[in-house]
Amino acid sequence: MKEIQKYAAGKLLYIPTGEEKRAWGETSGYRDQLQRRNLMIRNKYAHGVTVSELADEYFLSLDSVKKIIYSKKIERYLSYAPTLESAVQYANVGMFEEWIQCYLLLTRKDAPILYDFMKENHLYFGVVKFPLRLIQRDGIENGQNLTNEDNDLEAALPPLLVQYEEGKFQCIVQKDLLAVLKHRKVNAYPSIIVMKGNDEYKRFMKYYGTVLFYVDKV
Repeated sequence: MKEIQKYAAGKLLYIPTGEEKRAWGETSGYRDQLQRRNLMIRNKYAHGVTVSELADEYFLSLDSVKKIIYSKKIERYLSYAPTLESAVQYANVGMFEEWIQCYLLLTRKDAPILYDFMKENHLYFGVVKFPLRLIQRDGIENGQNLTNEDNDLEAALPPLLVQYEEGKFQCIVQKDLLAVLKHRKVNAYPSIIVMKGNDEYKRFMKYYGTVLFYVDKV
């Protein structure tokens, strides 16, 4: 204040804010983390996970979980569904990981693979139209044994989760869906490319990053 008085003593002084005032937690990213956590809690509850189970998983009280679930003030709410449309909505707001978590845990009910995902530093690319001919065929059946998820052509199907590792593409958990697509001679299908670490990501971007087309609306 004394320093300002040297130059503007007795004068009306206007000091602009410089930057727009940010809401609490925006600078540190903590607010975004809470929104993502709360989104996952609401999605899990909507798919049968109990309040008690959520409280134990997230180390919250029962009342805190109920407030999150029933809150009328929801800044970011995406309703999860095991569909391409839902995956694209999550992708458009930078929430690939949350959609994949919901898909593996709530739809596929494949917890071991989800835990492997969480342990590794995975990077994601997509949703993109991906040529199915590039995927290794190991373990892919002929498409005759279909699951309920894949059998109905009119139903909305999820994107494929395709892992890129050491220059090869592999279907991670959806060999049944991939078999259906192969059987029906689908050339390219919306996919999310999953990579472990920056080296794999750089290699992928070098050879494929500019030739795949994004699916940004359904």
